[in-house]
Amino acid sequence: MEAAGPQTQPPAPHPLVAPLSFLLGKWRGEGEGTFPSIAPFRYGEEILFSHHPSKPVISYTQKTWKAASGDPMHAESGYWRPRPDGSVEVVIAQSTGLTEVQTGSYDSEKKTVTLQSELIGNASKVKQITRAFQVVDGELSYVVQMATITNSLQPHLKALLKRI
Repeated sequence: MEAAGPQTQPPAPHPLVAPLSFLLGKWRGEGEGTFPSIAPFRYGEEILFSHHPSKPVISYTQKTWKAASGDPMHAESGYWRPRPDGSVEVVIAQSTGLTEVQTGSYDSEKKTVTLQSELIGNASKVKQITRAFQVVDGELSYVVQMATITNSLQPHLKALLKRI
């Protein structure tokens, strides 16, 4: 019987990405959405945070589907750029054509990230978006708030995902 070869560890993340390494990986779970102008809904979701150790950036992809039927709903992708001062810059393009430029901060000990829109492009009604992420006991939760031309900033989406 041959001995198993040495276990290889994945390469260490880029030093700027390391404080956000709690996000890295694939996450899957369920969420719910609400807003004054729409009926409440439930959805399934998958998020992937990935990066290459030589680059100080995290790639982000997200897709959702109707909880009841599995039909596709929403998708978005972008890049997260952690900065040495503890801030993070995020660019997201949504399948609806809307784009977000967000800035925020992270706390690697509390495993939290909070983001605030600086610019929303190609949106006729959306005026502001905030996102708050937290990892607790191996589960990723988030809350997205949104403001439109007719509604002030209020909860829109929330989800709980497990690493897969």
